[in-house]
Amino acid sequence: MEPAVSLKKDGYLNLPVNPALNLEEEILRLKKEKNAIILGHYYITSDLQDISDYIGDSLGLSQKVEKTDADIIAFLGVHFMAETAKILNPDKKVLIPDLKAGCSLAESAPADKFADFKAAHPDHKVISYINCTADIKALSDVICTSSNAESIVKSFDKDEKLIFAPDKNLGNYINSITGRNMVLWDGACMVHEKYSLEKILDLKAAHADAEFIAHPECEKPVLMIADYIGSTTGLLKYSGESRSQKFIVATESGILHQMRKDCPDKVFIPAPSVDSTCGCNDCSFMKLNTLEKLYLCLEHEQPEVLLSPEQIDKAKQPILKMLEISKKLKL
Repeated sequence: MEPAVSLKKDGYLNLPVNPALNLEEEILRLKKEKNAIILGHYYITSDLQDISDYIGDSLGLSQKVEKTDADIIAFLGVHFMAETAKILNPDKKVLIPDLKAGCSLAESAPADKFADFKAAHPDHKVISYINCTADIKALSDVICTSSNAESIVKSFDKDEKLIFAPDKNLGNYINSITGRNMVLWDGACMVHEKYSLEKILDLKAAHADAEFIAHPECEKPVLMIADYIGSTTGLLKYSGESRSQKFIVATESGILHQMRKDCPDKVFIPAPSVDSTCGCNDCSFMKLNTLEKLYLCLEHEQPEVLLSPEQIDKAKQPILKMLEISKKLKL
């Protein structure tokens, strides 16, 4: 019998959980019994990162999910990531603990409006950042992530006319380092757009020995004062290899957990946002994922991410093209 709860209303299985349960043990038991794999993004909470079978950025997660032999994929991230897993594994059951774990960047590009935008530039190829819906992927020629965006763009001839969607900040950054003039869709991530340049400058002044590292989804004024710009994986790698002992980090604060695990002797300070009172910048959508919701999700195998065969067929090709290019370039 299915749980008597409205997923449409709540977004997750809003069911009572016995407080005496050891959730970590129960999750591991269910994972083994059901041949499930738990995939997590760097931006989820530390307890979920620690229970995941694999933690990564969008490129790493896409590469991992393409190779999995699990019957069930439990995705700890946001909805477009779980959609990508379903696109690459149409015959597997893909679960997400909370259907309302959306993405402000993905939501900034409605498919109908983007289709009109694309039609207005009929001689352009479309490169879409993976932070978009399945419907936008279906309208794209190739997908990219922040880890491989530069390489994907460079894979096109220099005179090729390109549209980059949906993140204007990442698109502007890639234009600046490649010399391209891609047409940009006007979308952005609410987390990376909220950084306060003034507060960051104050923080840099207070920690003169710290390097400031930033994700390319940040706005140009923030990127201009960065010592290093890179994807989540790039930031993690750089902070581990740098001789510096202190870093101010401008991306979602969940990444600091892995940074501190990798380099316990180093200091990592989250960059503040405009309206920050806690001195950090969190994605409220990522934080909808919890241990309790993961347990219920695995126990009842809901909520499930479902896409039509037509959506999967159209969206799969540009993702596979990205993975092919990344494999060729050993990214």
